[in-house]
Amino acid sequence: MDTAIEIRRFDAPDESLDMKERGGIDIVKLSGGASGMHAVFEPGWTWEADEKPLLGSPDSCPMRHIGYCLSGRLVVRMVDTGAETPITPGDFFEIPPGHDAYVDGAERVELVLFEPPEHAH
Repeated sequence: MDTAIEIRRFDAPDESLDMKERGGIDIVKLSGGASGMHAVFEPGWTWEADEKPLLGSPDSCPMRHIGYCLSGRLVVRMVDTGAETPITPGDFFEIPPGHDAYVDGAERVELVLFEPPEHAH
């Protein structure tokens, strides 16, 4: 059993999704398989325009997200139903696959997202 504490930092990510002037996502991965993401979406960011092309243009986001909102207002829409839910600072959330989203307002959205190891699903 490993008793060492492992630390990763978003300022030294394992991967990054660069959305140019609209923001980006820095991804860190732990050796046990869990990962964390620091997402920054600038005003005007939409999933459709800024992230969809980086994912191969699926109809909607295929991922489940568990996270915490640090700043801004992100509106998440479930594509099948059209239901929209705002995520605001202090919200701990779980978003199922099949969504898109957009930044609502003039404030940058900042989120921290968590993903358990694959075998934990």
